[in-house]
Amino acid sequence: MSSQQRFKIFSDPVHGFISVPKNLIMDLIQTPEVQRLRRIRQLGVGHLVFPGAEHTRFNHALGAMALMQDALSSLSEKGTPIAQDEYTAALAAALLHDIGHGAYSHTLEHELIDAFHHEDMSRVLLQHLNDRFDGALDLTLQIFDDTYERPFFHQLVSSQLDMDRLDYLRRDSFYTGVAEGEVGVQRLIKTLRVHPLEGKADSEITIEAKGIYAVENFLISRRLMYWQVYLHKTVLAGDQLLLSILNRVRRHVRSRDALRAPLDRGSRDLLFFLKHDIDADQIAEPEVRERYCRIDDSDILFSLKQWMQADDPVLSDLCRRFIDRDFLRVTFLGQEPNAPQVDLWHQQVAEWLVQEGLSSEATALEDARSYLTVDYSQHTAYQANREMIGLLDREGNVRELSETTDSPAVAGLTGFVVKPYVCYPKPVDIDVDAVPEG
Repeated sequence: MSSQQRFKIFSDPVHGFISVPKNLIMDLIQTPEVQRLRRIRQLGVGHLVFPGAEHTRFNHALGAMALMQDALSSLSEKGTPIAQDEYTAALAAALLHDIGHGAYSHTLEHELIDAFHHEDMSRVLLQHLNDRFDGALDLTLQIFDDTYERPFFHQLVSSQLDMDRLDYLRRDSFYTGVAEGEVGVQRLIKTLRVHPLEGKADSEITIEAKGIYAVENFLISRRLMYWQVYLHKTVLAGDQLLLSILNRVRRHVRSRDALRAPLDRGSRDLLFFLKHDIDADQIAEPEVRERYCRIDDSDILFSLKQWMQADDPVLSDLCRRFIDRDFLRVTFLGQEPNAPQVDLWHQQVAEWLVQEGLSSEATALEDARSYLTVDYSQHTAYQANREMIGLLDREGNVRELSETTDSPAVAGLTGFVVKPYVCYPKPVDIDVDAVPEG
């Protein structure tokens, strides 16, 4: 790796100064696809719960790239050969790994396009950029797809201990002020090791034995961040409110009622996805790709402010609630409710809607579905059966992390934790403990 390369310096409050090579990497940062990430908050509605969480997907992309630089330098120092083209391709993969995220990040991931995951769009945009850059991202695409002959590069981009996770946990902890999410990122990176050292087709990323407690802390921090930040009950309330709004608009724009004119004052690109059934097989089509890339957080907020003036009192109220941060309540449940219980809750919400003048007797029960949602949150900090974290002991043997005698706490982080919840208006006193007979 040449030491004569010129760099542009970005000042990052999490990682300090980030040096970006003035080559393909800087050219990629300047593209509209990457610059768009400046207009998408990293935590979706999380900033409405944690006031400091105003950071963006752009910050995160730069941070993941910076950690990739550190990881490659450390692995190279330990004896794993890394060529210049591999170095640049890996930096590009880290920078672009989340380029396919849409407005409000994960909140709307499955709402605008059916059977969609943001990684699918990242792949489409990578290919689109590669065509524009005359094949300069060929190796980056191989790393992203895990088809490159040296698989440890893909593990650094996408695995249970990748640069993406190391950056977002550290960054989100910093901006939310949740100290429990603090991760010893540099300690982890310094204990990464390619095994076998040459990094050929049979190689994998492992953790040296001295890094076991840093990994354990990382996994515990990940669990705490999910329950305290990503799946915080007020974040879930904001998510459900936004989803209810878009679902109601979708029903209106696909019907023949008189609301279409005020609704059409929203973002045209957003309305395109609400009016049409778009699935994941269509995302490479130019119109779908281009419209998707024109949507960011500002499209959502602009549209909601327009729809506050809608003739539909329910839609107007839901939009006002989001803009004014007058969220619904989320209550976690001890068990998943049965159908009669949910029906009773809908009836209680319907009665409240009539009392408030938001619905008529004829429409209240249907309208109640926009205000009451039953769902569940789930998370596991470490999926050992999916893709293990390997611990390299002093004898050169690799063992799965949760099987090591030095790390008993990790075994408790491998199972899924599922929490059912109900989201409903605060003035409605539903009885979450009463379960009517089915």
